Amino acid sequence: MALLHQIEDFFHLAVQYGVLLLECAGVAVLLATAVKSIVGYVKHNPRIRLYLAQGISLALEFKLGGEVLRTVLVREMSELLTLGLVILLRGALTLIIHWEIKTEEARMDEAAGQESPEQEKPLSRT
Repeated sequence: MALLHQIEDFFHLAVQYGVLLLECAGVAVLLATAVKSIVGYVKHNPRIRLYLAQGISLALEFKLGGEVLRTVLVREMSELLTLGLVILLRGALTLIIHWEIKTEEARMDEAAGQESPEQEKPLSRT
């Protein structure tokens, strides 16, 4: 029984470190994206909204991974319900940001298409 208890303690510790690692990765991605976005905003980069949305989306994915891993540690139903609501909220935010990314990409493609000069048609001899 003592071995089983030690294995459970090790597993609990490994999951806690995994959650911490994923949470820290999400925070690091978000901070790096924020700094690069501020620099891009100052430099008037037209793709900065797209870059920022992609960074936020990636950070949310890491945070969502941490929340899913945290479900392993849940002992009570109230904790599971709270954790489930957090996962749903982060999932919804991720979907909204992905929609924003697709919209921004379409807008950027449309703007790039309008900026390119139209090809002149060669004169035909009749």
